[in-house]
Amino acid sequence: MEQFAVDVKSLSEKLLHGQVDLDLHEVIEALFKEISTLDGAAQLTLQDSQLEEIAIQLWNWTVIKRVGSTITEEQKARVRHVACRLLYLCGPNNPSETFVRKQILMASKTGRTWLDCKQPKLADVVLSMAVNSLETLYSRLTSHGDCAEDINTPKGDIEKDLLRILSYQAESAVSQEQHQEAVSCMHRCKEMLLRLPKETGNLSLICYNFGVVTYSQGKHEESTFWLSQSYDIGKMNVKYSPGSEIQAKVLRLLATVYLEWDCQKYLEKAIDAVNLANKEHMQLSGLYLKIRILVKSCSPDDAVKSGMSELLDSEVPLEVCLSVVKLLVNENREPLAFDFLKRVCQHFESSPELGSALLMHIELLLQRDKELLAKQKIEDAITGHYTGKQLAPQTLSSLHLLLWDRASKNFEANNYSEALEWYNYSLSFYKAGELDHNLAKLQRNRTTCFLNLQQLDKAKEAVEEAARIDPNNIFTQFNIYKIAVMMNNTEKAAVALREIGALAQTPVTSEDRLLVTENAAANLLSLAAQIALEHEQQETAIKALECVCEHSQDVAQILTALRCLVRLVLSTMENISEENRNANLDTLLSYLKTALQKLSQISRIQGQGAEEANWFRRIAWNSALQCEHSPMRMRDLFILSFQLSQLCAPDRAVLMGQKTCLLMAAAASLEICRSSDHTEQQTELLTQTLEHIQLCKEIWTTIRASGTFPKDKTDTLLLLYEFEARAKLNDAKLESVLESVLELDHIEPKLLEMIAALAMEPPAHFPILCKKALRSSLSLHRKQPQVDLTHCSNCLRGLIQLTLPSGVSELQPCVLEEVWGYYEQALSIIATAPEDFPELEILWLLTRAWNTGILLYSLAQYPEAERWCGLGMSFLRHLGSLQDSYQTQMVGLYSEVLDRLDKAKKNLIIEE
Repeated sequence: MEQFAVDVKSLSEKLLHGQVDLDLHEVIEALFKEISTLDGAAQLTLQDSQLEEIAIQLWNWTVIKRVGSTITEEQKARVRHVACRLLYLCGPNNPSETFVRKQILMASKTGRTWLDCKQPKLADVVLSMAVNSLETLYSRLTSHGDCAEDINTPKGDIEKDLLRILSYQAESAVSQEQHQEAVSCMHRCKEMLLRLPKETGNLSLICYNFGVVTYSQGKHEESTFWLSQSYDIGKMNVKYSPGSEIQAKVLRLLATVYLEWDCQKYLEKAIDAVNLANKEHMQLSGLYLKIRILVKSCSPDDAVKSGMSELLDSEVPLEVCLSVVKLLVNENREPLAFDFLKRVCQHFESSPELGSALLMHIELLLQRDKELLAKQKIEDAITGHYTGKQLAPQTLSSLHLLLWDRASKNFEANNYSEALEWYNYSLSFYKAGELDHNLAKLQRNRTTCFLNLQQLDKAKEAVEEAARIDPNNIFTQFNIYKIAVMMNNTEKAAVALREIGALAQTPVTSEDRLLVTENAAANLLSLAAQIALEHEQQETAIKALECVCEHSQDVAQILTALRCLVRLVLSTMENISEENRNANLDTLLSYLKTALQKLSQISRIQGQGAEEANWFRRIAWNSALQCEHSPMRMRDLFILSFQLSQLCAPDRAVLMGQKTCLLMAAAASLEICRSSDHTEQQTELLTQTLEHIQLCKEIWTTIRASGTFPKDKTDTLLLLYEFEARAKLNDAKLESVLESVLELDHIEPKLLEMIAALAMEPPAHFPILCKKALRSSLSLHRKQPQVDLTHCSNCLRGLIQLTLPSGVSELQPCVLEEVWGYYEQALSIIATAPEDFPELEILWLLTRAWNTGILLYSLAQYPEAERWCGLGMSFLRHLGSLQDSYQTQMVGLYSEVLDRLDKAKKNLIIEE
């Protein structure tokens, strides 16, 4: 026990002196645990004056902390529990009244706190201690008489404290579902009321609260006991009772409990209770409860009618009467309900709230499919509305909702005529010229009904009225559009589409029975396109689909619209002029660019769209193939096809398509450059072409890694296109491209001839590279089993023209030697097939050699002149049909040249 005292003192010191790093929860728990481990024997022997002081300090500490709200209610209860137990523990064998009063105060308040914390078992511990202390104090008082010197507390105060603590014990028993224990405690309290009449009201309310608790737990029998006790206690002393209003409240709850417990069995008790309640304090809830009991217990109609008459005689509000009607309907007492409703309408005939009764009557008739009677009531309401019996705004709004709901159900059942009738009923309550958004919505609904009934003129009138009231409503404009399409008014349909597009910029408000999403405007535009297509109005449909692409936030929806647009444009491509064809291709190109943008978006964010991309890729490819007369469009479409293919799964087929797209785009770009006069545009196109060629090389390398392609011409074409682009850009890498060409396997002479032509095609001018290509081509031709003499002659002519251009006035020996070598090759080739070599080419060689000799003669280079003229004469024998006509002329000229050469030589000798 000494260790216990030391531990308690140490923990109390920590708590009371509040160290900065103190964990309140841990200290309080430790204190509570120490107290909880005490056994009864120890509690009787421990006495320590310091513990008493600590107990009081701990108690005061909870009061201070409670003010600052720095501890929870349960922590407060635990500290109070410790203080209370310590005070009882350290008390003397014969404590003074003051000490006992302290014990009673602490025990009762601690018990109350535990009850508030929903800990009744802990409350029982300290409450029992309080009762024992009170009984000890009471025993002292009674054993020495009322004038005992050592007792300063009046006997009445002790009894009052005992009654309060007994009521706490009763509350604890109720919360622990210990009904008999609670009854026992309350019985002792009732006995004490004769001496403490002022506690009558408080005790009555405590029993009422017990009745509420047990009622909420479904314990009807216990609840009726406590509620009966509450009422009985309240009657014990009228002066101090809780009052007739509270007594009536108790009785009404008692009647309700009997009603819900077993209405048939306890009907009489329920009726007695509610009648007594109404007698104590008349309230509308009591009158209504009586009718409810009668109805629920299946009482005869006369009994129920009597209750309803009593209700009407009490001048209750209309709302209560309508609640009774609903009750009767819910309990299948319809005849009584309609009869009472009729009496209610008569009773409140002059009331401005009568409309709510009429509304309920209509609603009940419709619920029971008595449409004819309901319509009659509606027509009566319409008549009354315009003859001084206007419905209240709230009632009118509810009636509109009822009528619209009925119309909507008919509409959903495709019963448009009936739906229209209900909408017309609603319309009848609006004034002419009234501006109301609900009226505009109503007119739109009527428009839809008329459209489904194929009554276009009436639909047009209805939508015009909606437009007058609410022109900036997207649904109004949609109905205008729909009617315009159905009436084949394309101009008005286009105007409505523009309005819808403009309104699509703002959020769409909800429409009757229509779920409005964030993409509602685009959904309407999609529907608009569908309507146009159904009426074979392609231009209007295209405009609607373009609006979808512009305003939709749903990428999938945009792609669907683009697919429709592409199909529509492609369907118009046949049998049209070139101008219109190009216009359609430009439109198609814009759609494909939009598709690429949207597909890139979802591919980057969601990793989707491969199938869609493949579809648009094929469209771009096929469209490009139709642009043979428009290289610019062809280029753009092939590039688009390539870009779209990058969003597809990279299989071999797709890679082959990418390679071909880039090749075709490069070819188209070169074709554009050939016909363009703009240097800046050429430079840009050629630079892009080189980029496409490089990318194509990379793709081709990837493809070749998966197999061999012996017959594929990709390498050849890539080098050919690269050579042309670099030649036109005057690129320094051009010679390396030619070297790459010469390194190709199975190089064709024709490729080299093309390279040679490109090397000299303006603005390119690379004669050295051209001659190199021509020499290589000539060499390849001569190696062929069957020599192509025409191509050989072309190569020779090109080489001679490049080396010895026409019109030169000075000839270098090295140039003459180079050209002489080409002539020797020519003679060699002619000798192998003199009859097959082109005769005109032989004549050209002859003429060019002869003219070279004459030029040398004019330059006084006589030996060379004789040599070249002789070379020219050597070709004469190889002429066919032209030999005779040239031989005479050539021989004569040659003789003359030789004579002149001899004279010239002699003159030269004489001069020397």
